[in-house]
Amino acid sequence: MKYLVVGLGNIGPEYADTRHNIGFDVLDAFVKASNAVFEDKRYGAVCELKLKGRTVVLLKPNTYMNLSGKAVSYWMQKEKVALEDLLVVVDDLALPFGTLRLRGQGSDGGHNGLKNINTLLGTNAYARLRLGIGNDFRRGEQIDYVLGSWTAEESEALPALLGRGGEVITSFVLQGLARTMNVFNTNSGK
Repeated sequence: MKYLVVGLGNIGPEYADTRHNIGFDVLDAFVKASNAVFEDKRYGAVCELKLKGRTVVLLKPNTYMNLSGKAVSYWMQKEKVALEDLLVVVDDLALPFGTLRLRGQGSDGGHNGLKNINTLLGTNAYARLRLGIGNDFRRGEQIDYVLGSWTAEESEALPALLGRGGEVITSFVLQGLARTMNVFNTNSGK
């Protein structure tokens, strides 16, 4: 079986360590813990690894957030990954910082990356792991917040959150969506 796990973010050093790049950060931590490395390929940085005989293709699109669907669509077709074996890892303003929420489908919630993926795949029926980044900003400052750096307190908690994201990826691949949702949506790990 083959899976595609996509972490959403924006490329470039100016976006590193920002809230909007938590999808990239989860995949970076997962790959590092697996002693693997990303390679620059078409439409993104890609890493392929095995989990108990299952092939997992990890993708960090280099198309910028609002064009993520182009990379997702390309790699799904190239690797012949079924829609039910796609997992997208993304930041979510509507969830408090540190909260993980796995769903098998849903709206884009105003997230431009998900919006583009929905458009290019023609569906919103794919798994997405939303990581809460909170919404501690004043009216009109959403972009600055999302593209802003983590607070000292958030930075301290981030490694554990990224690790839990990796646990969700492993569970999704080995145990499936429903079982993973039962475990991780009821236990925030706090």
